[in-house]
This record gives sequence, structure tokens and C-alpha cells, in this order.
Amino acid sequence: MRRKLVDFCYILFGTMLGGIGVALFTAPAKLASGGVNGIGTILLHLFGWDTGMVMLAINIPLLLWGMQVFGRMYGVRSVLGSVLLSLWVSFFGKLSGYRSVLSVGDRMDVLLAAVFGGALLGAGIGIVMKSGSNTGGTDIIAQIMNKYTPLPIGICAFIPDCLVIFAGFAIFGLEQALFAVLSLYVCSMVENFVVMDIGTRYGKTAFIFSSHHEEIGRRIVNELHHGGTLFTGVGIFTGKSRTMLMAVVPNQQIRKLEIIVHEADPKAFMMVVEAYQVLGEGFVPIQRIVDAQSLN
Repeated sequence: MRRKLVDFCYILFGTMLGGIGVALFTAPAKLASGGVNGIGTILLHLFGWDTGMVMLAINIPLLLWGMQVFGRMYGVRSVLGSVLLSLWVSFFGKLSGYRSVLSVGDRMDVLLAAVFGGALLGAGIGIVMKSGSNTGGTDIIAQIMNKYTPLPIGICAFIPDCLVIFAGFAIFGLEQALFAVLSLYVCSMVENFVVMDIGTRYGKTAFIFSSHHEEIGRRIVNELHHGGTLFTGVGIFTGKSRTMLMAVVPNQQIRKLEIIVHEADPKAFMMVVEAYQVLGEGFVPIQRIVDAQSLN
């Protein structure tokens, strides 16, 4: 119960930060920096539609689509983060009339809006991901593209963002589009920093040294629905034989893995590194990559 309360606080606080970043910085500055928030920003300035409500209206069918492709639990993990982010954007937007805390009357103000708006949104998304949840949006499209195409997840995430930024360029001009790219970059970097340097936004490799490796391995299989491999080696300091458990999990499950390891063995040693390309059962099928490469 305590852990669920902590996770909910992560989601609540993270979505609030993201809502501030969009409603008080990027949306008023006409920065369509990708994602459903970028679409909401465009429609705000074209038709006066509330950005938060636009985000919610887009997220609902995307969540249903994601549930159809990945199963019911996918939607359960995504719905709270995406709905709360949309509601926070709408709340702060209506509170401020979608007027920025900056004047956004000159390039320096727009630059500051891009940097701080992107940083707040990235920090918010990262905090939500720490809870094992996510904020939905075009990330759902990216994950579905990755499932049915040989494209890496990073490229799949890049394509929808590029389309939104290009639409912003067509409507707001080149300068705003370049600032939007900067905002998206800052958002990605801060998000990466918050969730242990995500990088590829896909998976992590964990190396776990513990005398309770059997219990940890069993919980990884039962609770995270992923496997792992046991290796035997010799510690150069102690000269004793030790067993190492290696497991690869999606970014959203890193915090859950940390909890599993800590509960099983508070004295365990755990090292987490970036998994730049994860292929095989539970991730991207190797055959799909081989087939794609054979076409080149």
C-alpha cells in the first residue's frame, strides 16, 4: 500500500510539473515541440481550443489502441499519467489564460520558454516513468510502430515528433520551429537524466550480485515477466566464487526491479547500464531485424 501511495505521488507530482511546463511556457510561446502537447499548442493558437482538453481527446483513442495491441494492463499503466497530465495542463492554462510567466515578446523570452518548458516537461515525464507508468501520447504510436516494423524505438518516437514540429513550422514559422526542436531536446535530456540516463528510451541491462539471486530471478519472471541469466565468477578482492544475475528490462520497470532487489537483499550490489538495442523474446524479434537488413 505504501509503495502504491508513493507511485501515485510520483505520478501526481510529475504530471503537475509537466502541466506547468506546457501551460505556462511552451504553449503560450507557440512551441509545438512534438507529442500531443504540440498538437494541442497548434490548435490553441489556431482555434482557441484548450490544450489540455485536446491532449485528453487525442490520448483516449491512443490508449484504446495501445490496449488493443499490448493488452489491458498497458492501458491501466498509461491512463492515470496521460489523464492527469492533460488535466494539469488545462488547470494551469485556464488559471493563467494560457499566458506565459514570461512575456514571450522577444527571442530571449522564447528561448527561455523553450529551455525551462522543456526541462519541466522532461522532469515531469521522467518522474512519472519512475513510478512504472507513462504519459501516453505519441509514445503509444512509437511503441506500436516498433512492434510492427523493424525500426528502432528511437526512430519510431522521432517520426511523430517530427511531423508535429513540421506542422508547427508551417503555421508558426521557421524560428518557432527551431525553438521547438530545442525544447524537445531539453525535454529528452532531462527525462533521460531523471530516469537514469534513458538514452534509447527503451531498455536497461541490470547486473545483480546477491546471495539471494534465486529469489530475485523468480520475482523478475513472475512480476516483471522477463527472464535473465546467471553467471558464475570469482571476486578478485575476496577470491571467492560469486553468482551474477543479468536481466534486461524496459525503462519503466527499472524502479520495480530496484524494489525487488532491495526487498530480497538490502546488501545486494546492482549495476545498471544502457541497452542500446534489445532483440529477442519479450522485445523486438531478431527475425524482423534480419528481414529488414536483407532488403538493403
